[in-house]
Amino acid sequence: MIVYEFKVKGKEAQYRAIDEAIRTSQFIQNKCLRYWMDNKGLRQYDLNKYCAVLASEFPFAEELNSMARQSAAERTWSAIARFFDNCKKKVKGKKGFPKYKKHCRSVEYKTSGWKLSSNRKAITFRDGKSIGTLKLKGTYDLNYYDIKQIKRVRLLRRADGYYAQFAVDARVRVETEPTGQVIGIDLGLNFFIADNKGNTEKSPQFYRKSERQLNRANRKKSKKFVKGGLPQSKNYHRARNRYARKHLRVSRQRKEYCKRVAYSVIQSNDLVAYEDLNVKGLVKNRHLAKSISDAGWSTFRQWLEYFGHKYGKVTIAVPPHNTSQNCSSCGSKVKKSLSTRTHVCPDCGLIEDRDTNAAKNILKLALCTVGHTGTYAWGDLPSWAVGAILSSNGELLNQESHAL
Repeated sequence: MIVYEFKVKGKEAQYRAIDEAIRTSQFIQNKCLRYWMDNKGLRQYDLNKYCAVLASEFPFAEELNSMARQSAAERTWSAIARFFDNCKKKVKGKKGFPKYKKHCRSVEYKTSGWKLSSNRKAITFRDGKSIGTLKLKGTYDLNYYDIKQIKRVRLLRRADGYYAQFAVDARVRVETEPTGQVIGIDLGLNFFIADNKGNTEKSPQFYRKSERQLNRANRKKSKKFVKGGLPQSKNYHRARNRYARKHLRVSRQRKEYCKRVAYSVIQSNDLVAYEDLNVKGLVKNRHLAKSISDAGWSTFRQWLEYFGHKYGKVTIAVPPHNTSQNCSSCGSKVKKSLSTRTHVCPDCGLIEDRDTNAAKNILKLALCTVGHTGTYAWGDLPSWAVGAILSSNGELLNQESHAL
């Protein structure tokens, strides 16, 4: 499954119709969740049948395409199934009990309710929401694929406009010549990555560099907010949109940087070893949370696994325990604090950069697992390849970037 994204162009009335379709999808998700909470033992099929009941009770729900209603129910069931899986796996802390949606940003269609134009440069939505025909702005060519290969179409609202995403059932494997190289990668805050050969990539810190502008935009937004005002003024919504666009720009910068580095690493090596970091747990450290979030480790890992799958390269996640403490030469444990950036072994006399020493240990662990228990740390499949449903928060699991 591969996802292509286009920006859509239409009239203001069409954008308002998209917003109405998004609100209807959110309403169905919340109603399905309430129905599941009130009735024990329900399955996904029961939620799909309940969509027809909602359509008969609420005229605005009937206007939405039937498969789009089912897709909203599937999102609810996805949250329910994830909650049960976390309970079975005995995940520490909160298990992620499903919550009501407050700020949904997308509506998802399946194989009906839409039609592409003959040149595949426009799409028409034919349900009762009166969205009509929208122009597709992008560099990808959908003529390469058959219409039957497009399994899902999503309309997504972002701070800078509206987008259409197409989930295409297509082969993503690309045959490449082996390079004969292997690499171990240590992710860090001072350096974004450091490999076992001593090469480093400095962390760009996009959020840190834009933090001053973001804080200024946030203050301007707050000054225009009227407590108890309903609705807020147009000036407030303009300031709110400017603030959101600045955050979106930082997010895109980080994503493109992670993608570029991951692509370079995969193209240069046949085997890539990296740490199985618990980023969700690491960001609980209030002293490092901002820096860890700004580094984009999870985003880098997703792209690394995706490109590894696409180009037939081996990617192995290894446990991070003591990779920075152990000596890569003799294996003895040398305790050091986070501020100590040089590894000095008292047993064998090895003096090396802390991150390079960790990268060598990561590569050794990965080579020990090859042919035995090598695995993706987020499941049997890469993290981006789980399920055909598009990610409900608007981000793509396996989206091809515009810059590639």
